[in-house]
Amino acid sequence: MPTALITGASRGLGAAIARTLAPDHRCYLGGSTPESVSAITSELDGSVAWPVDLTDTAAVAEAAAGIDSLDVLVHNAGVAELGTVEETTADTWRKTFEANVFAVAELTRLLLPALRTAGGHVVLINSGAGLRANPGWGAYAASKFALRAFGDVLRQEEPTIRVTSVHPGRIDTDMQRAIVEHEGGQYSPDAFLTARTVAAAVRNAIDTPGDAHPVEIVLKPIAR
Repeated sequence: MPTALITGASRGLGAAIARTLAPDHRCYLGGSTPESVSAITSELDGSVAWPVDLTDTAAVAEAAAGIDSLDVLVHNAGVAELGTVEETTADTWRKTFEANVFAVAELTRLLLPALRTAGGHVVLINSGAGLRANPGWGAYAASKFALRAFGDVLRQEEPTIRVTSVHPGRIDTDMQRAIVEHEGGQYSPDAFLTARTVAAAVRNAIDTPGDAHPVEIVLKPIAR
């Protein structure tokens, strides 16, 4: 059975991706603490809890050391803290890039031998903000532009590994509720993509036959 590691698998999109892969993959379910992934691990038979703080490089190295072969690596974990350039402190910039870029690069680096062994597939959950920056989204958008560049470089450097950047529009998740609240808007789930829809697109990319490389997927919501 192929193996998959999904970061940020405790809820929302990460949990939805885990559910699409679990029937025919042995899934490592990433989360920041054991408690955060206990429910989804119990739900998905055969899955393995993989709790680690992705910004703790020593802990990540220890957790990754036990994975010898990896078919799918889904980088879903990330943070979003909004604010204008004037409002965004250096600490916010550091935290955003630490979670959205540096942690992704380091985990990928550590797992490259396992991915090469399996001829694996790296899926980067990016954002519409990784294609177009808007006011108030400076740090987040910059991190997602950097993530896209990382994927483009990795794709060229590792010809035996497929690398797909997924750019969804707004998704109906707890994070989205917090963003809309910050913006002072009224939350309407029907205005956003569902996590299941985005997870299905990820699954389709992973299932793409080996003679094709799904480089980039862009999803925009249609109001229901």
